Amino acid sequence: MAKKDETYQATLDAACIEAICTGRHTDPFSVLGLHEHPSGKGLIVRAFLPNAESVRLFGTDKGRSLGEMLQIDPAGMFELALPRRKNRFGYRYEVVWDGHTYEETDPYSIGSLLSDEQNYLFAEGSDERTYRWMGAHTRSVGGVEGTHFVVWAPSAMRVSVVGDFNFWDGRRHVMRLNRASGIWDIFVPGVSAGAFYKYEILDSQGNPLPLKSDPYGRGFEHPPQTASMVVAAPAHGWGDDSWMAKRSETQRFDKPLSIYELHLGSWKRRPEEGNRYLSYVELAQELVPYVKALGFTHIQMMPVSEFPFDGSWGYQPVGMFAPTIRFGTADEFRYFVDSCHQAGIGVLIDWVPGHFPTDQHGLGRFDGTALYEHEDPRQGYHPDWNTLIYNYGRKEVLSYLLSNAFYWLDEFHIDGLRVDAVASMLYLDYSRKEGEWIPNQHGGRENLEAIAMLQAVNQRVGFNYPGVLMIAEESTAFPGVTQPVDVGGLGFHYKWNMGWMNDTLNYIERDPIYRQYHQDQLSFGLVYAFSENFVLPLSHDEVVHGKGSLLDKMPGDDWQQFANLRAYLSFMWTHPGKKLLFMGGEFGQRAEWNHNQSLDWHLLESPSHAGILQLVTDLNALLLSSPALFERDTSSEGFEWLQLDNAAQSVLVWLRRSASGETQIVTANLTPQVHPNYRFGVPSNGVLKEVFNSDAAKYGGSDQLNTQIIECEEQMVNGREHSAVVSLAPLAVQVFNFEATTEA
Repeated sequence: MAKKDETYQATLDAACIEAICTGRHTDPFSVLGLHEHPSGKGLIVRAFLPNAESVRLFGTDKGRSLGEMLQIDPAGMFELALPRRKNRFGYRYEVVWDGHTYEETDPYSIGSLLSDEQNYLFAEGSDERTYRWMGAHTRSVGGVEGTHFVVWAPSAMRVSVVGDFNFWDGRRHVMRLNRASGIWDIFVPGVSAGAFYKYEILDSQGNPLPLKSDPYGRGFEHPPQTASMVVAAPAHGWGDDSWMAKRSETQRFDKPLSIYELHLGSWKRRPEEGNRYLSYVELAQELVPYVKALGFTHIQMMPVSEFPFDGSWGYQPVGMFAPTIRFGTADEFRYFVDSCHQAGIGVLIDWVPGHFPTDQHGLGRFDGTALYEHEDPRQGYHPDWNTLIYNYGRKEVLSYLLSNAFYWLDEFHIDGLRVDAVASMLYLDYSRKEGEWIPNQHGGRENLEAIAMLQAVNQRVGFNYPGVLMIAEESTAFPGVTQPVDVGGLGFHYKWNMGWMNDTLNYIERDPIYRQYHQDQLSFGLVYAFSENFVLPLSHDEVVHGKGSLLDKMPGDDWQQFANLRAYLSFMWTHPGKKLLFMGGEFGQRAEWNHNQSLDWHLLESPSHAGILQLVTDLNALLLSSPALFERDTSSEGFEWLQLDNAAQSVLVWLRRSASGETQIVTANLTPQVHPNYRFGVPSNGVLKEVFNSDAAKYGGSDQLNTQIIECEEQMVNGREHSAVVSLAPLAVQVFNFEATTEA
């Protein structure tokens, strides 16, 4: 090792050397690397390489040695003066560690890779795709392969990237601060895909924070480990051009939408292999044909963004830009989505911009300040979930969330985002007592900044991705959720109809003896059914936390439970609104959902459960083939009550009508009583043909069917001049095609 001789003149003062060696220097790019010699004569190269035994400098132009560097501090500070050199040049190090020689390219020899425009647009909140350069990206710089790390931490005194590549030593790769934006970056040569890393941050007072995962990280270690991972550029070759080209047509309001909601970790597991998850590839092989055979038009996955705690089901994400590694790589997730599309199945995912967890490696107090969240817990803390709330008024946070929405649509061809917990975002007093929240500037309870964020995301997604669906899980009467932004709405395409779900479940759980007193719970939804564009959700939330499964909610003996479930699902499928059913409901799962195990697939060996599966399959087939049942889901012109006043017998009759006039009449008899000669009014003279009956024997019913064409009669009922007489099966919903005839 080259040592200083007595005549050597130090070019740095002791304080500067100590700051570099202790990782306290705030601008190491001004010290390390290649610089003009302080004397003005020649150049000097400085390096900080802890524990190096010796360092030799080589020029990359001719590859010859320029000399052995002098160790000027035992902590690992080296430098070499080049008095004859006048022009800057490329160089590399040859470093000896533990007796082994390694070639190193100096990260401090590489200038800034960020443009002024990137810094400006990020700070302004108008960059829709910051994910393309924030985070960790492999790239080549001047022929040198490595990874560019970029992170936002404006209040930090120092930010370093740490990983196996530098022995998790925060002194080694201290990043460059771009003061205009608060962004730190560094290009680290030799770091390739698969490397794990975190950010080591000193707050504004120089206090070390817990190591932080990358907010824009594209990959993560397997939980419970929490490091981010450098990922390679996508290598998947998409084969869904046909799907993508027609998506804006197939996802219109007047098209059928039947959604199978699922939790990837518990749809199916491998009990014989330690109860392991299915991979994305295995899900493509097993889930896709299953959903296709059932006839659902879309799947909706509970959050797939990386999350630390299995019990959160993904609703407390830390890695918003990373498909969870639990089931495979990002390219394998692309393969899964591609497989869905090639089978004609759309893919929706839950998106969680409402809050994030307090895990110390996450976004909370990221640079020692409330960076992503509000400082005041009355605005920045969710008491229900022990989570933090984004500061939606901060432009950089808007960039983060908007870019995340675009990321899933760009990188994974996702067909829609179901936005979680919208109600908690809209109201400042959500789940808070008096004095626990701060009114907005007008003294109101609306979160104006969150509203503006949702409007911005919905508008920009709509402009950039025609046909992509934005769906709100919103449980209040907030006006205009699905109205366009330019008329004051939030700009969503659909809203979950939580009121319909609560009312109808409350009704169907009652003993049929008492249903006559609560029939308004079935009919009330039609009072507001067209005030928004609705999805009717029977989601995971209704079959967990002691609520029991859908089948378990049903009253009566075993036969009646299955009959009630068949009738309820059929009521839903024939009611205005798009459909969503959580996994297991399609075959009558008996136990409530448990995220730690598979659905009870063995139940399909029972005819009763297999009958429910066949029922759902046939309901989807009926829906897809019947424009009357979907074309006017969002318009009152497609619905009409034919009989609403027979609560005593718990019977309802209504019609659905397509834009071209195709009409289907639906009856619902919600008691076990058969009505063999039941009369109701019809729109005009005509004939009825039964095309669906939830009491059919193939579903496990008593097979009380109408097998003959039914002629309408000129007999007034319910104020209508014509009526029809049909047989109403017990605890059943029946669908009839209606064709009007003209008088001879």
